[in-house]
Amino acid sequence: MRASVFVLAWLLAGTFFVNESLADWPQFRGPSGNGYIGKLNHPTRWSTKKNLAWSQPIPGGGWSSPIIIGKHVFITTAVDSKNTKPLGHAGGVRNMRGKKPTEPFDFKLICLNLEDGSTEWEKNLAQEQPKYAIHPSNTYSTESPVTDGKHVFCYFATIGKIAAVSLKGKLVWTVNIGAFPSGNGFGTGSSLALSDDTLFIQCDNDKDSFVVALDTATGKEKWKRKRSSRTSWSSPYIWKQEKRTDLVICGSGTVTGYDPATGKTNWQLTNTRSAFTASPASDGKYIFLGNSGPFRQGPLIAIGPEISGEPRLDTSKLPKGVIWAKLRGGPGMSSPVASGDYIYVCSRGFLSCYNTKTGQQAYKSRLPSSKSIAASMWADDEHVFLMDESGKTFVIKSGPEFKILLENELDDLFWATPAITDGALLLRGANKLYCIREKKPLKN
Repeated sequence: MRASVFVLAWLLAGTFFVNESLADWPQFRGPSGNGYIGKLNHPTRWSTKKNLAWSQPIPGGGWSSPIIIGKHVFITTAVDSKNTKPLGHAGGVRNMRGKKPTEPFDFKLICLNLEDGSTEWEKNLAQEQPKYAIHPSNTYSTESPVTDGKHVFCYFATIGKIAAVSLKGKLVWTVNIGAFPSGNGFGTGSSLALSDDTLFIQCDNDKDSFVVALDTATGKEKWKRKRSSRTSWSSPYIWKQEKRTDLVICGSGTVTGYDPATGKTNWQLTNTRSAFTASPASDGKYIFLGNSGPFRQGPLIAIGPEISGEPRLDTSKLPKGVIWAKLRGGPGMSSPVASGDYIYVCSRGFLSCYNTKTGQQAYKSRLPSSKSIAASMWADDEHVFLMDESGKTFVIKSGPEFKILLENELDDLFWATPAITDGALLLRGANKLYCIREKKPLKN
């Protein structure tokens, strides 16, 4: 697909659902940024022996999602001399504390061939020793890149570096916005967002939080707004409505809708409890968001386009623009996904299903023998997919009744959110990138 056609299709799609899967996967959670994939065309069954087209080792560590342009896959990573990999939550790792790095990392962008997984080129964007420790389960390359069809934009929050790279691997510009300490020393994780010719970076931290908008052609600052929020790991979300577009940013205790063009605050919802780890989802009309802390589950909130001003969340008397709210319905690390008339939320090994219009809970069911789930969900109109850190993927029937259709397994550690293109599903493990695809040639 030519870059100009790709950009036009993406902008027209906005954050609304598309009728069918686009050939490209330009950002974290896909063309609409919400995990909805339109028409399912990747296999529903896979394993190391079935529908595994290829697997490619990725050096270093990274939980950033791959993105796809045509037959090219782009992925970021941070590599040290020990080829350090992240650890899972099993075996007491959850309670471990990180150590400060003792040597520089190479921060890289790698381009792979979608057909066979071979490396086409790699670009070293920085060699630097991060200032702050991260949790052993996190990485120094957790922020997903984004593309406008002409460039790939990369963000390494642990060193404050943002870079624009051409599709051929030429460095176009770099900007440093600063690196900051994170809550509980966990590290960073907010991915980039893109709208028109503007790149948006959410930098919520424990020292100096802000959101900044950069010009995609030059990297120059368009606007910057200081934020009162402390560390949050949610990614910015572009919410395109009939009368307004909001840059939605979930922080610690607040959700804010900014004007993407000026940075003006269109609205701010307060009293949303703790910091956000999951990112918002949408059904094309409402946005759904929520949070959960280590020891308690926070709210799940549905917001409509009528929201304005500075409302305070009160589940006993909902403010205007808050369609419904569940006091203890918030997701864990995995971002929710909408399919049909339902929104699906995963937390603490349970999958919950709610009616998008009313908030009525259809079910809350345990996922049998599941491990910690960090990767965000994805869905079409008939299936919901959840992948735990051990590589087990549950294929759930969409609708108000809980039914596991299939369980698929791969042997690796998985926290990264998948990427999807025509016929192919890309799953990033700690050690390799896996391409799930029926074994037939790609279309020209």
